[in-house]
Amino acid sequence: MRRIGLALPTDRACPDAIAALGDEAAYAARHFGTEVRLLILDTSGPDALAANRTAADALRPAPGVTVHHLDERRQRAFLRTALERSGVEDPGRLLGLMLPDGVSYGACTNRVFLVAAALGCTSVHRRDSDGRYQRHEGETVFPVHHELAFLGRRAADVAASGALTRTRLDPAAADRPVALVGGSFIGEMSVDLGEMHRADPALYEEVVGLSLPADCPEIWRRKLVGEAFRGGGTTPFTRDHTTLMAVSPARVDMCNISLTDAVYERVPLPPATDTIGSDYFLSHLVHDAKLPGVLHNRHIVNHYTGERRTDRGFLAYQLRFARFLLATHHLNAVYARLTAAGGDLLDAEGHLRAPLVAGYVRDSVALDVTANEERLDVLDRSYRALGDRYTAVADALAARRQELLDGAAADMADFALLIDAWQPLVRAARSPEGVRAANAGREAAPLR
Repeated sequence: MRRIGLALPTDRACPDAIAALGDEAAYAARHFGTEVRLLILDTSGPDALAANRTAADALRPAPGVTVHHLDERRQRAFLRTALERSGVEDPGRLLGLMLPDGVSYGACTNRVFLVAAALGCTSVHRRDSDGRYQRHEGETVFPVHHELAFLGRRAADVAASGALTRTRLDPAAADRPVALVGGSFIGEMSVDLGEMHRADPALYEEVVGLSLPADCPEIWRRKLVGEAFRGGGTTPFTRDHTTLMAVSPARVDMCNISLTDAVYERVPLPPATDTIGSDYFLSHLVHDAKLPGVLHNRHIVNHYTGERRTDRGFLAYQLRFARFLLATHHLNAVYARLTAAGGDLLDAEGHLRAPLVAGYVRDSVALDVTANEERLDVLDRSYRALGDRYTAVADALAARRQELLDGAAADMADFALLIDAWQPLVRAARSPEGVRAANAGREAAPLR
C-alpha cells in the first residue's frame, strides 16, 4: 500500500488547521486507498503546544490514517539519533541547522522530510498553519486529490489518462515520473507588502525588483514584479484545471505542494533562519532538471495571523523579507547554473546529482557583496520614505547591516554542508533506531 506523509510544520497554535488536515488525510485514505501518516511537527510554546495536542487527540479515527504529533523534544531526540547513526562530521553544527533557535522555513520542512523517510513514506504533501481549504458546492477542495492522482506516475501515462486539462511537457521527459504536484493560494499576499504597494506603487516595484537577477530584461521584470507574492489571485475555485509541465516555481506555494522521495531524499532545503522564501529551492531544482510536474488550481486560502499584524510581528516579518532579498543575490546565481545545467542535473539513472548542486551552492558563498550593499541602501531609503513603522525597520537594518551581509553568505555555506550530509542522514533516519524515534510521536493508532 502506498504510504504518504501529509505534513504540517508549525510554531503556533493552529487547532483549526489540524482539524482540516485530519479531514484531508481521511479523504486521501478513503478515496485513494492510501496509508496516510499525518505529520504535525510542532515547535510551539507550552500553551500553543497543548492546544495543538488537544486538536490532534480530537481527530476522528479514520481507516488508514495515523497521527504523529512530534513536539520539539521529540524532534530533537529523533535528529540526534539520526545524526549519531549517520557518522557525519560535526553533528552538533548539523543539529543546529536542522533545529535552529530562530524561525526557519527550510529547516522545519527538512525535518518533515527526514521523519517521512523514517516512516517509509514515498512522498511528502506540505501544508501551512495559516491557510485553509476552499469549498465548492458543499465540498471541501482538497489539493491531495490531484497530488495522489498524479504524483509518482510516469508522465506519458498521466498524459494518456485523460485526467488532465492540458499537457505542455517536453516529450523528452515523458518516461520520467511526475516529481512535483502543486498549486498556489488565493487571498492575501503571501508577503506583507500590500500596504507598501498602496502607499507607493513605484517604490514597491523597486523594492520587489531587488529579488530579481540584475540582468533580467525590463519587460520580464515588470511582469514578475506584478505577479510576485500574489499566488493564484483572488478568484475562488469553480472547476479543476490541471497541466502536465515543468512547473515554474513562481506558480506554486509551499503551503500547497507535494514532492516524491526521489527529490527530497537527494537534496534538502536551505536551512537559513528568519528568511522567507528559503523553502522554494527544490521547486527550482525540479523545474531546472526538467522533471515532470502537474500544476493544479485547488488553491489554499491564505490569511495573516493576528501576530503578524502587530508592530512586533510586522518588524520581524519585514526583517525576514530583507534577508530574503539578500539571499536572492546568492540563490539567483545558483539558479542560473541550475538552469544552464538542465538535464545534466540528473545522473544516468535519472537521480538528482546532489554533489553537483552542493558545488554550485558552495561557489555562491564567495560572490562579491556589493550588490547586497546596494540592496540594503535601497531598502533604507525606501523604508524611511514610507515613514511610520517602516522607520523602525530601516533602523533595525542599519544596526545589523554587517551581520546581515555576512549572514547571507554564511547561510549558503551551511546549505552546502547540509547537502553533503543529507543522504547519510536519510539512510540513518531509516535505521531501526531512527524509525523508533520517529514513531515516538505517534498519538493515535490507525483504525483497523
